[in-house]
Amino acid sequence: MPSRKFADGEVVRGRWPGSSLYFEVEVLSHDSKSQLYTVKYKDGTELELKESDIKPLTSFKQRKSGSTSSSPSRRRGSRGSRGSRGSRSRSRSRSPGRPRKSSSQSSRRSASASHNVDIKEMRKEVLEVKLTPLVLKPFGNSITRYNGEPEHRERNAIPHKNTQEQFPLSQESSYISTQYSLRPRREEIKLKEIDSEEENIVLKGTTLSRTLEVTATQTKDLEFGGVPGVFLIMLGLPAFLFLLLLLCRQREPSLLNFPPPLPALYDLWETRVFGVYLLWFFVQALFYLLPIGKVVEGTPLTDGRRLKYRLNGFYAFLLTSAAVGACLFWGVELYYVYRHFLQLALAALVFSVGLSVYLYVRALRVPRAELAPASSGNAIYDFYIGRELNPRIGTFDLKYFCELRPGLIGWVVINLVMLLAEMKLQNRATPSLAMVLVNSFQLLYVVDALWNEEAVLTTMDIIHDGFGFMLAFGDLVWVPFIYSFQAFYLVHHPNEVSWLAASLIVAVKRGIDS
Repeated sequence: MPSRKFADGEVVRGRWPGSSLYFEVEVLSHDSKSQLYTVKYKDGTELELKESDIKPLTSFKQRKSGSTSSSPSRRRGSRGSRGSRGSRSRSRSRSPGRPRKSSSQSSRRSASASHNVDIKEMRKEVLEVKLTPLVLKPFGNSITRYNGEPEHRERNAIPHKNTQEQFPLSQESSYISTQYSLRPRREEIKLKEIDSEEENIVLKGTTLSRTLEVTATQTKDLEFGGVPGVFLIMLGLPAFLFLLLLLCRQREPSLLNFPPPLPALYDLWETRVFGVYLLWFFVQALFYLLPIGKVVEGTPLTDGRRLKYRLNGFYAFLLTSAAVGACLFWGVELYYVYRHFLQLALAALVFSVGLSVYLYVRALRVPRAELAPASSGNAIYDFYIGRELNPRIGTFDLKYFCELRPGLIGWVVINLVMLLAEMKLQNRATPSLAMVLVNSFQLLYVVDALWNEEAVLTTMDIIHDGFGFMLAFGDLVWVPFIYSFQAFYLVHHPNEVSWLAASLIVAVKRGIDS
């Protein structure tokens, strides 16, 4: 293995790539495999150079101490005209005690030495340059993307500092080319003007990159049929919900039947029912805030952070079950929920819409790094899909709370209410087997979800979608009032199931689960 010629920390002269100019550099390290030296220029630039591109300072001093002409023949041939060139060179640094032209030979030697000093000073001015990175504009059909990363600033060690902003670009569609210009240090005024122009270009480039990024995001493929699709979903799903609930009240319900007429406004809205729904929501929020259950970290975010979540959904379910049992023990009429079922559904719908508006407005002020990957920049689409990924009020995570608590636990409570309503309306001492199967299977589903609550942190709802109308309506309205639709149907339309049929259903259910 060949030995290295220059040691770490040694000050040498390094050739600037692509030129014949040598600059004073400091050796930082040496790679024995590639035989490349990592050197640092005075302006802070670090490059890797071959050993042949590095020369010791002594070699430059020896070359500078010689004649300034390029060859001996040229020295001899130009001796006659040297006086005129020398006079022009010496005119800028003429000494007050300069001798006359007819002075002695010693005076000429002194003048020649002064001439060499002037040439050294000129060379020093040429060598003392500033390396300023220039950012070239991307060309072609490139699209600049901004992903919220902090600016990267490179500062030179010389008094005048220059700032360069790097834009992350798509590898397929664009790139950034940089080149270095060599400029004398003396041109400080021009440097300031040029650098101010470069800063303006950088600022304009930042604005342009963000504009292009928003345009690119808006034109990407959107889910659910894009803006028209989500607009129809937001109008159609609530209408479909109430259509099913109204059909279920008919004596012979069928989707082929003519849609039933809408009830009167009093049958759809009652302020007291809305208050009951708010009470249910905030009681579940209180259970969520209880300091019980372990705390885990979610998946890493784009900035590397991991949010913390308290897993106490199963405890909230147990507390809710205890509260419902206490209501039954004290004779609270849970049949109220069945009698005001349409009103409760409308109250949940109004609350989910209000929550969606609040989420969208607050998301307009959050940093871009906290927006959901599914957001597009379109107001209608983002209102539906959600703009902010993890909206929180302090440590209270709104999306994570609504994902399992009010809707999923409310689904079980509604099923229980429908079981009691069936017994009351049909004058049954015990609920039907069909109602028992519906309650049992769906209870098992909810308990399993709450017991394995940590798995929710890896779902698409948490890590990809924002919190908007889609999840607010789905968690607070669709889950409790559509998933309990089977039990609601059985209240007025009993379906007798034999024990044999019930056993077969249970066997099939176990086979599917296994």
